[in-house]
Amino acid sequence: WKIGDLLVYRPLQERLGLRNCWMPFSGAAPIAPDLLWWFWGLGIRVSEGYGQTESSGVSHGGAPNNARIGTVGRALPGIECVLADDGEILIRGAAVFCGYLHNEQATQSTIDEQGWLHTGDIGTFDDDGYLLITGRKKEIIITAGGKNLSPEKIENALKMSTFIKEVIAIGDRRKFIGALVQIDYPAVSDWASRRNLVHTSFIDLSAKDEVEALIGGEIERANEKLARVEQVRAFRLLNKELHQDDGELTATQKVRRSAVVEIHDELIESMYGGRPK
Repeated sequence: WKIGDLLVYRPLQERLGLRNCWMPFSGAAPIAPDLLWWFWGLGIRVSEGYGQTESSGVSHGGAPNNARIGTVGRALPGIECVLADDGEILIRGAAVFCGYLHNEQATQSTIDEQGWLHTGDIGTFDDDGYLLITGRKKEIIITAGGKNLSPEKIENALKMSTFIKEVIAIGDRRKFIGALVQIDYPAVSDWASRRNLVHTSFIDLSAKDEVEALIGGEIERANEKLARVEQVRAFRLLNKELHQDDGELTATQKVRRSAVVEIHDELIESMYGGRPK
């Protein structure tokens, strides 16, 4: 490792601008464990943190030497954290906000009488009290067979592919998991050009059978890392990039799942051959 550090890792850290980064954290959205392992392999021990605006920013985290990949660490000093019966993460402490300005109804639906902040996130604890985030409460997929699945886990597995930029996992009240996929245009365009596959636009490229086969292969590889019930059995390629102006992305470029599902309803139904009852 010392030889690799001298010849490879240090120069790559410099190239990334992270040579002098002493406490790197990832937050705001889930990050794939494979990506964290990659950074750790370079000697950059990225930790995951967790929190909300309503908890003054950060409620969980830890020093890199105490980090565990796949978890967001333990609650910070002064913060209590428990799980509700349905797995929702509840937080209490001086860092929890007093309420929403001029919106008592929203405040009461977020903070209960005991002072617990209902985060809307679902999680579990490991044996040492490290918190694992498994998904958003309102976004959990409940399949026709009654299985509760986290769409984020499925989506992150697929987005490890160089050729896939965005994924929206579908499957609520369905018999199997499907996915809407947005290709990474620069990567797929380069792949197509090297194979003399002529294309003129995003729409043109995403409509080609060769690209569909490429993405199908990437999904099959991702499925190997997922449990059988989580595996994507059907997918459709989006013929446009998701855009904030269309209501598909937030101002911070996060996917608005409900909006995408509504806008692309017909495409989703084509995967299942009928609307669920």
